Amino acid sequence: MSVIHKSLSTSVSSSSSTFLGHNNLKSIKSSNVAIPGRIDVVIKCVATPSAEKTAYKTKVSHNENMKKLQAGYLFPEIARRRTAHMLKYPDAQVISLGIGDTTEPIPEVITSSMAKRSYALSTVEGYSGYGAEQGEKQLRAAIAKTYYENLGIEEDDVFVSDGAKSDISRLQVLFGSKVTMAVQDPSYPAYVDSSVILGQTGQFQKDVEKYGNIEYMKCTPENGFFPDLSATCRTDIIFFCSPNNPTGYAASREQLTRLVEFAKENGSIIVYDSAYAMYVSDDSPRSIFEIPGAKEVAIEVSSFSKYAGFTGVRLGWTAIPKELLYSDGFPVAKDFNRIVCTCFNGASNIAQAGGLACVSPEGIKAMHEVVGFYKENSDIIVETFNSLGFKVYGGKNAPYVWIHFPGQSSWDVFSEILEKTHVVTTPGSGFGPGGEGFIRVSAFGHRENVLEACRRFKQLYK
Repeated sequence: MSVIHKSLSTSVSSSSSTFLGHNNLKSIKSSNVAIPGRIDVVIKCVATPSAEKTAYKTKVSHNENMKKLQAGYLFPEIARRRTAHMLKYPDAQVISLGIGDTTEPIPEVITSSMAKRSYALSTVEGYSGYGAEQGEKQLRAAIAKTYYENLGIEEDDVFVSDGAKSDISRLQVLFGSKVTMAVQDPSYPAYVDSSVILGQTGQFQKDVEKYGNIEYMKCTPENGFFPDLSATCRTDIIFFCSPNNPTGYAASREQLTRLVEFAKENGSIIVYDSAYAMYVSDDSPRSIFEIPGAKEVAIEVSSFSKYAGFTGVRLGWTAIPKELLYSDGFPVAKDFNRIVCTCFNGASNIAQAGGLACVSPEGIKAMHEVVGFYKENSDIIVETFNSLGFKVYGGKNAPYVWIHFPGQSSWDVFSEILEKTHVVTTPGSGFGPGGEGFIRVSAFGHRENVLEACRRFKQLYK
């Protein structure tokens, strides 16, 4: 119990109740009042324990697979560090060459088609609601003709989506939790993280920086960034990206032929990510279906994001040949169609209008100009690090430059570059243990920013 003595220098009158407040006087349970001239109030307060408010909890268990995930997803973590850096240096001009987000405007031939479709929605004649979950027939046919002509992929093999990343997760749902999977090491982190969430993997093994039950196919300068398939264990699913993110390497026709043969020998399915195919500038295949026999073992995922600047518009596709069958002879495409119809209402009709413009002759020309701009950025970055004596990979067939910092932690290099140059890159280890000792520099950036970043790199490493 605590006692509070309070003296009030005032005359006792009717004003006392006004000063104290009518409700306050009524609340005083035990008081001694001395007269004249002063009011000595003794308030006896009984202390009660302060109970902490307990948050309500449901009876639903936490998905155990989510607990396996390590830290944050790579690119949100980079964004978090970038934000913290900007708070630390509010006057710095921070240049982002980290996350692979496009920066140049979408060509007008494409945006005008989207605008036209958008305005048409305000008319009775032009309005449309739900469309086919698989995509509009005209767009599916145009994608098949543009990217798979003479490769045996037809319009009903093409499923239009809101982007390759979304389709990767839908494919994981399709495969289920009991499949085994392999990835290039290093590789785009969505392959691994989606596998973890679906329950396909074991726990993360900190000593080797790998998840159990995943086959990591090491891709290094020593093996030409193509895995040694003779030392690769058999898995149900093989994720393969070419041109590769992050190394920038495009597999040759002979290498992809070996990959298809390997999948056939093992009865595996290849999920082939061709999101950067338009950046290929040599004779490397742009589609896995250029390889004989691939239709029996492969799925191809692609996107307009890095061709037309659709990272925010969101439009991609997945091609699943009729020849691709499960072990019981059931077509894979039929199950994927069920997944799409269950989990997806189809890509935006406005975005699909943009997609149709992309694959028109004018749109293809405009996309090549955009891709050419980013390839020039790649050349500038490659030349900069070559001049500084670094071993540099990629940049020729992809908008990513892969730079070796032997013996150094990727996150340490990332932090040093950010701290001393105010340039955001991507640490190689974020793409898997095989990326340790490398950083990825993206060519997606305004030209003046790329030139300024390279000037700062030269100052730091001269």
